[in-house]
Amino acid sequence: MTKIVIEQYLQRHGFEAFHPKAVLFDMDGVIYNSMPNHAKSWHESMASFGLDMTPEEAYMCEGMRGVETIKKLAAEQWNRTLDDVEAAEMYRVKSEHFSQCPPAQKMKGVEQLMRHIKAQGLSICVVTGSGQQSLLDKLVDDFDGLIHDDLIVSSKDVTRGKPNPEPYLRGMEKLGIEPWQGIVVENAPLGVRAAVAARLFTIAVNTGPLPDSALADEGANLVCRDMEEALSCFLSICRQSFQQP
Repeated sequence: MTKIVIEQYLQRHGFEAFHPKAVLFDMDGVIYNSMPNHAKSWHESMASFGLDMTPEEAYMCEGMRGVETIKKLAAEQWNRTLDDVEAAEMYRVKSEHFSQCPPAQKMKGVEQLMRHIKAQGLSICVVTGSGQQSLLDKLVDDFDGLIHDDLIVSSKDVTRGKPNPEPYLRGMEKLGIEPWQGIVVENAPLGVRAAVAARLFTIAVNTGPLPDSALADEGANLVCRDMEEALSCFLSICRQSFQQP
């Protein structure tokens, strides 16, 4: 099965071979089980401004820069365009709500996956729409030796967030790789769309309430139910890639 998926990926993009050198991880809903906190804080904070954001919408917008999410919501519900200052202030309120939530735990199985990635000699990069420095610092502390601060792409590093491919293009730039040398692990439709637009092989792990089709329809090469299945896919990909010329 994995062999066929890799062949389809190569044919789609016109690449000759697939030789992974790095894995690029989204953060929320992939590394941390943080999306329930985000959904709650989005709903409560936006309600304080008179905007309605359901938990499902929070998952659908996941990966987009916070200010862009707010501008999108305001355009749809207020029928007006927010400036950067107003959107940033609203995002600050959202961040305050999020900071009051219980600390999110590591996603079950993600550390094991990362250790296998390192054991295969591959690099790890985090590509997140978050810009909260406390969360970025926590990444390095919680995954000591696996995640390094020079291989994190946050909202501070890009002008256009997901679903634009810029975050993943920036990640490849930091890693010094080409698309056929990378694998993305995502959980959100917009994140999958960004990774696919960057021509990266994309594993979607459905850790939220959305149907698998929401990820597959965005072009994910594989859709997994959890990190254990993602690890199995990763090891299979490695075996297949080593057999290529």
